[in-house]
Formats: sequence, C-alpha cells, structure tokens
Amino acid sequence: MNTARINNTGVHQYTMNQYQADAAETMIYKHKVIYSSLGLANESGEVLGKIKKLLRDDDVSFTGFNTISNDKKAEIADELGDVLWYLAALARDLNLSLNDIAAINLEKLTSRKKRGVLGGSGDKR
Repeated sequence: MNTARINNTGVHQYTMNQYQADAAETMIYKHKVIYSSLGLANESGEVLGKIKKLLRDDDVSFTGFNTISNDKKAEIADELGDVLWYLAALARDLNLSLNDIAAINLEKLTSRKKRGVLGGSGDKR
C-alpha cells in the first residue's frame, strides 16, 4: 500500500493505476462486478443528492453567479472519492486498468472534438 507520491506541498500524487492498486487493498467483497456496479450507482446517486440539495436548500443555480461553500465542496469531494473507489473496483473486477480506460476515453473524445461531434448522442459518433 501507499504507492502514492507526495509532492513538495504535501499533496498525494497518484497515477490512476497506483490509486487502483492501493484501493484494491481495501476491497473485501464476494460478488465481483455486481457489487462494485451497485456501489458505483449508489455513490453516484449520493453525489447527485448533494447537488440536488444545493439547488433546494442553498438556492445554487449553477449559472456562475452562486458560490458553493468549501464545506459543501468537501462533502461532494468525499462522495466523489467513493465513486472513484467503486470505479476502481469495477475496473479491477473486469481486469481493466484505470490508466488504460482514461487514455482510451480521451482518445475517443479528442477524435469526436476534431470531427465536430462532441455534442449529440450515440456511442459511434
């Protein structure tokens, strides 16, 4: 564990694969793929719940005129960390590398941008 690098400001610097390897040491479940998939969906929903409450309780309109408090950002970051953990778990369950997934995704998006098809729908744009 703890393959993270710490930069001169004391902040952890991970590659995605380093994070995936360290996270794997905390993965203790029996039902591969289904457990991590359900966890990913659940934690994603929790992120959305935090966003929903910003709309309802704090009147944040996300138009650039409202600010989100650091406490609320920290709450969202905490939930995003859980999303990242389950993403790493699902990728591991499927024998996929987070570094590879990230690179393939950026190649796809870069291609779509060059061809002017970032907007729209469909997987094969």
